Amino acid sequence: MLNWLGRFYSSSIGRKWAMALSGLALIGFLVVHLAGNLTLYADDTGAAFRAYEHALESQGPLLLVAEAGLLALFVAHIAMGLRVTLQNREARETRYRIRASMGKSTFASRTMIVTGLLIAVFLVIHIIDFRGAKLLGAERVADMAGAVKHRLASPLGAGIYLAGVTALGLHLSHAFQSAFQTLGLSHPKYTPMIEKLGLLIAVLLFVGFASFPIILFISGGGTD
Repeated sequence: MLNWLGRFYSSSIGRKWAMALSGLALIGFLVVHLAGNLTLYADDTGAAFRAYEHALESQGPLLLVAEAGLLALFVAHIAMGLRVTLQNREARETRYRIRASMGKSTFASRTMIVTGLLIAVFLVIHIIDFRGAKLLGAERVADMAGAVKHRLASPLGAGIYLAGVTALGLHLSHAFQSAFQTLGLSHPKYTPMIEKLGLLIAVLLFVGFASFPIILFISGGGTD
């Protein structure tokens, strides 16, 4: 069984399947992550967000395991995306001409690797800026709600976050339906619905995440 899985993963199809499944798993995480972050808007004191943060921290070692697994999932997804892109480099021009003639080529599909790399850079900055600093015991993140508001109230912090979520939204606008197509779940009857659902998810996630830097920057972080 393990040998078969190893051979499947080492194949081009296997890597594409792994990239599609990991991508869908990451979309699920983003939905949950956004839901948690929206507690910032629940009250002016940040109590709801701190309660959410405390609920996570109370998991102890399980939280670290989950975070390590999530980071590994991100890294694996990005690595597989790069590998598949490089392997298909020679055939890319022909494939894009065919897709363009079928009306399937979009700006989002043509820039998947670029937006993916931008998301990776943003992820590193995001982890260092918040989670990494907290793990090191930095005083400035003793109150995470206040730290988030303070960071996104600054032009640099808001700009970086908005650029990151813009790349994310563009990436997701193609990623969802592409994952279903890779898994062989496309069908003339259902594909249009999947494409619309993927676009809706991308728009909702983009609007949700983009609201933080926009609102907090305009309001000055909602600080006293």
